[in-house]
Amino acid sequence: MTVMQSTPRTGTCSSGPRRHPRPDGQDRYTISEVVAHTGLTAHTLRWYERIGLMPDIDRSHTGQRRYRNRDLDWLDFVGKLRLTGMPVADMVRYAELVREGDSTYGDRRDLLETTRQDVLTRIAELQDALAVLDLKIGFYDRA
Repeated sequence: MTVMQSTPRTGTCSSGPRRHPRPDGQDRYTISEVVAHTGLTAHTLRWYERIGLMPDIDRSHTGQRRYRNRDLDWLDFVGKLRLTGMPVADMVRYAELVREGDSTYGDRRDLLETTRQDVLTRIAELQDALAVLDLKIGFYDRA
């Protein structure tokens, strides 16, 4: 079960194993470290920031991005949304709703529920396709 708190900067979500585990006690990451951790490109991270999907990244005194653990948690969640096939516009809308605060819980839930229904439909379609493949494989095994 994925859990998101009220802001994208403090949200957490459960996920599988990470590419590179976070060092104990570390809460500041360069864009290169985030690339290594998430598998996303630096271009994608900057694009997420430009479109409002990855807001308010801290900067060092020299202007370099400094990601925090909460940013990595948000990226984990965005990755899950991408896997669902949620359109980028809906992901940005969700991020906007999160930034607007707790009063948007209902709208956020509705958006996630719609996506959930789409995922269930896709799962059913894939199960049907898998059954057809299994029949064909069985045919060839018996031939």
